[in-house]
Amino acid sequence: MELINAIGRRKNAVARVYLMSGNGKITINNREYTNYFKTLPLQYVVKQPFLVTETEGKYDVKVTLHGGGVSGQAEALRMAISRALIKDNADFRSSLKAEGMLMRDSRMVERKKPGQPKARKKFQFSKR
Repeated sequence: MELINAIGRRKNAVARVYLMSGNGKITINNREYTNYFKTLPLQYVVKQPFLVTETEGKYDVKVTLHGGGVSGQAEALRMAISRALIKDNADFRSSLKAEGMLMRDSRMVERKKPGQPKARKKFQFSKR
């Protein structure tokens, strides 16, 4: 199997994934994924595409992650891994799509408006 690359995005996070056959090692920015994502729920989000397609331990993943926060990065990585798995085997598409791992979640933080403390919050109105 040759090197397969894919990209995933969520909020301001961008994940570039390089997938190759191996023994299940996931490296994020030259660190082990358990050191990069400390909490178990985020580690589960990263492993989800492999669990759904029952390919855990068959691929090595090298990832470049930047931007956003930890949850956005984890979900961007999940999307990128899902896209890379589909490039390798098109049969995985239906199971990954059913789990919602191929849908781009485009919700972004709304910008702050001038004359207001936040995006939608207003200063308290004073009649007198």
